Amino acid sequence: MTDRSPWWAPHVHADRRPRLLQRGRIKAAIRGFLGDQGFVEVETAALQVSPGNEAHLSAFATQMQRIEGGSQPLYLHTSPEFACKKLLAAGETHLFTFAPVFRNRERGALHSPEFTMLEWYRAGESYERLMADASALLRLAAETAGASEFRFRGRTVDPFAEPERISVSEAFRRFVGFDILATVDETGATDRDALAGAMREAGLRATVEDSWSDLFSRALVERVEPAIGNGRATILDEYPVAEAALARRSARDPRVSERFELYACGVELANAFGELTDAAEQRRRLEAEMDEKQRVYGERYPLDEDFLAALARMPEASGIALGFDRLVMLALGASRIDDVIWTPVAEPAP
Repeated sequence: MTDRSPWWAPHVHADRRPRLLQRGRIKAAIRGFLGDQGFVEVETAALQVSPGNEAHLSAFATQMQRIEGGSQPLYLHTSPEFACKKLLAAGETHLFTFAPVFRNRERGALHSPEFTMLEWYRAGESYERLMADASALLRLAAETAGASEFRFRGRTVDPFAEPERISVSEAFRRFVGFDILATVDETGATDRDALAGAMREAGLRATVEDSWSDLFSRALVERVEPAIGNGRATILDEYPVAEAALARRSARDPRVSERFELYACGVELANAFGELTDAAEQRRRLEAEMDEKQRVYGERYPLDEDFLAALARMPEASGIALGFDRLVMLALGASRIDDVIWTPVAEPAP
């Protein structure tokens, strides 16, 4: 696509169409895979009272005009997670959705302000079961696309190989040079100064303005992510509690949570949790996330009180969110997310 030839120009569309048809085939194959396991496909409303409460995700805000006068603020959701968990509380046990989601301030080769999130949930099952699901979907996407490997920016992954599983702690020791859990205590509290010192010794930048989370993210992006998801996919497991606001603590180590992310070709594909169901603890964590958003961006989003109320009825469950467009990109060897979206969001004028 160029300024002279937009995506809807017939000759451009003709070039894009084979990948778009493959996208549909991959989606159909995933629907079949999950349906065969007894999953129910659900549709979640994009308009919500809260878009989600992750500190570094920015939402699109709007107003719902009431017939009787006045208005109510609403947001386009950044994830269907809260709605899906309400459905678990309602009695659904195995559900999935292909949800259009919206994230502001995001644009690039791997980011679109509107994209498709595939989420699925298993009530009464371990989050480790989702690791097998994710691995199976890599194989399924490759088989459907007729691809022997995933490709992105010169990196390749064998989607048929069993993913490597590595803890965040081990990844930091191996690729950054120190143990991140040495800066986390048994309550999950973090030591920002200790991490700043370790970062500087490892040759990474640490400023007085950086929080523990800022430093963690910098080390992850600059040292860990470039080193994983090469040759075969990587499951990066057991994130520190401070980096998993919606996940329950690990029974093995109270400093870490039941959270993993899936990487392929250096690209983050999926984020999974053993779901937190303690409403009081969840409220505390979400408020802390919004405090951080206020500190960094000068704004905060409301909490979804219905979601917090639903946690009292929600069963133990595991859930995962996978960037469907990114999976299609890798399976088809596309260089940009817009290449596999039927009608990409227009680029802003310069």
